[in-house]
Amino acid sequence: MSQVSSTSNLSSIMDTIDLGPTGSVQMMFAKLQLAQSEICKAQAEDYMKQIEDIQNEQEECAKMIEMARKLQNDAKTGDKCTTMPTEMVEYFEKHGLSEENTGKDHLHNKDEWDYNLKSLTNYQETIGNKTQTLMVYLQDFIGQYNSYLQGANTQISNANQTLTNLARGQ
Repeated sequence: MSQVSSTSNLSSIMDTIDLGPTGSVQMMFAKLQLAQSEICKAQAEDYMKQIEDIQNEQEECAKMIEMARKLQNDAKTGDKCTTMPTEMVEYFEKHGLSEENTGKDHLHNKDEWDYNLKSLTNYQETIGNKTQTLMVYLQDFIGQYNSYLQGANTQISNANQTLTNLARGQ
């Protein structure tokens, strides 16, 4: 069976499935079930890629939180301001996160770091929720895939049994 992209349509997938020289209704139904399973498989693979991307984003966010906590601790220890690194400034800008900007700069005291940390942890929660939602969709497509595949196998088995019975004269 060939690889199917998530944009493939049912008829083009069915054209790639060869179940032999039979035109029985059971085999046509099996072919339809196999095509539907390929569509579900492609959609599940797309969700798996999205989940992988979000998990990478979660790792990056966790690193930013860790870095922010260290900078906040440094600010507490010295009772001074610490500078938000360029990498973190770019991360905030890239993801539309709000940075505490009382001084109109990237210098922050321990209380200002609380604000920045809250912004990061809220974002982390948001991307965590996206992962959960995508996991539900992924499970649904895996269930559909299994159902279609089982239906196809049942139809192929039934067609083979019919052919066996005909060959035996039953």
